[in-house]
Amino acid sequence: MIELLKGFPDNVVAVSCKGRVTKDDYDKVLVPTVERALKAHDKVRLYYEAGSEFGGIDPAAAWEDFKVGMEHFTRWQRVAVVTDVDWIRHTMQIFSFIMPGDMRVFPVAAASEARAWIEEA
Repeated sequence: MIELLKGFPDNVVAVSCKGRVTKDDYDKVLVPTVERALKAHDKVRLYYEAGSEFGGIDPAAAWEDFKVGMEHFTRWQRVAVVTDVDWIRHTMQIFSFIMPGDMRVFPVAAASEARAWIEEA
């Protein structure tokens, strides 16, 4: 499940992934939220948290994740990925060099640091 996080500036799409993430989560939660943010801002930021309650991602959801990222490729200003899940951390580090904006991976213990970084001017 993808859950929207509150208390972030409106140019930040902030989500937490818990349990199993599905394509339906992307279709009903993440994609509409990203589209609303992009209508209001030229560039947006993403705070993406996958903590200990994260149970994996369905292949169709992984494809949606890729599509959302690529469809708006030049409009991502910053991406903060907060996770202790090794495969997510490694994947983000591998692909960070192609991101047009800044991307950082933080351990769950540094979530407050990630939040401060994604919100700073």
